Amino acid sequence: MALQVGAIGATGLGAADLFRMRAEAALPGVPQDTAVIYLWLGGGCSQLETWDLKPGASDEVRGKYKPIKTSVPGLEICELLPKQAAIADKFTLIRTMKHRFSDHGGGSKRVMTGREPRTPTGTVNDAPAIPSVVSKFIDRHGPMPRNIVLGDQGGTSADGVALGSAYLSAAHNPFEVAGDPSAKNFKVDNISLREGMKGRLEDRMQLLESIDAVRREIDRTGSMAAMDRFNAQACELFTSKEIRDAFDVSLEPQAVRDAYGMHPWGQRCLMARRLVEAGSSFVTVLMTKPTAALPENTRYDWDCHAINCDLFTDMEYRAPYFDQAVSALITDIFSRGLDKKILVVVTGEFGHTPRLEYKDVKGRKRPGRDHWPHTFSLLVSGGGLNMGQVIGATDERAAYPKDRPVLPEELWATVYRHLGIDTSKFMQDLSGRPIPILPDARPIKELYG
Repeated sequence: MALQVGAIGATGLGAADLFRMRAEAALPGVPQDTAVIYLWLGGGCSQLETWDLKPGASDEVRGKYKPIKTSVPGLEICELLPKQAAIADKFTLIRTMKHRFSDHGGGSKRVMTGREPRTPTGTVNDAPAIPSVVSKFIDRHGPMPRNIVLGDQGGTSADGVALGSAYLSAAHNPFEVAGDPSAKNFKVDNISLREGMKGRLEDRMQLLESIDAVRREIDRTGSMAAMDRFNAQACELFTSKEIRDAFDVSLEPQAVRDAYGMHPWGQRCLMARRLVEAGSSFVTVLMTKPTAALPENTRYDWDCHAINCDLFTDMEYRAPYFDQAVSALITDIFSRGLDKKILVVVTGEFGHTPRLEYKDVKGRKRPGRDHWPHTFSLLVSGGGLNMGQVIGATDERAAYPKDRPVLPEELWATVYRHLGIDTSKFMQDLSGRPIPILPDARPIKELYG
């Protein structure tokens, strides 16, 4: 839910209310210097065209791309990702993530929440997305939103990508930033005051102070002091130059911007790094539509059915943007000494089928792959974890785990451990029932020690 200054003093939730609600449930003792950048490959990324190639398989399985060597001996990935190959010592691949939901809605909810969804279709959560849980339980009180999502103009609705807070209330929905940060005229509208609003905000704050002065006289609980802090946080969000600057990628040296790529994916990744440096806990980057215009036979997301796009044309279009943005983000984090503070996770809701399909579209036979949740790959980097390895192995077609299957909740147990969130705690659903923060799961052990 985007915060807007007009909400202050209005009915419903104002910005100060959001800060207060978050602080009420904050878990004491959480580290103050860790964060997550989550790159979401909506539609599902094909494992056979990225991180789990099978060159010995038949043509109908392996596709057209060859594996290339990486900086880690014995680890190979797709030839379309040479920049990632060069920094493989700075990430770990998990090739055996799995679940049972082949619908986009069910798959997204299964991955985004770490739970089995009660409704296997649609993207409106019946359990809170992980970033919303982070927003509720992490103990940080600065004005920077804890849970931020960066995506396309008009395409960042939390409920549209299973990022909703469900029964945790709208206070823990993401702060949404829509648009293309590589555009010259880009700005984040919901962190600045419209012309003429600064005086109105000051007037309202003065009025609130007058009212609170009376209440303060009879307050014996300290609640008024807390309200002062919440109101200050809300005001600072809209008036702080430091907050505005964190969202402003134009302040970066042009060489840094060029390294990430002057395109939506690259500049969103750069903004994500700036935001977590400035105090955000969890920034989700929606990796859809890498350019404003889509070439023929390509797709806005990663859903590579033959009816949607030509798989190979689409991968050759999107892979360079993906390769550049991900490798630049990881390289930048390590070069800045942030690799213990920041954990990067890159995944979609599932993989794609081990057998190519073909469809005749406008007289052209197009290749593609269908949904496949039975095994898929993801990338993790930083977080002070063990890098330069592969966890899990798939069978000869990248169809099923051959060893070490990994469930989404194991990933999130790892994330919570990085953030210092105690998974033995409970939250309450709308009926007041206690719900564990995470179903029984342990962090991925291979990432430690």
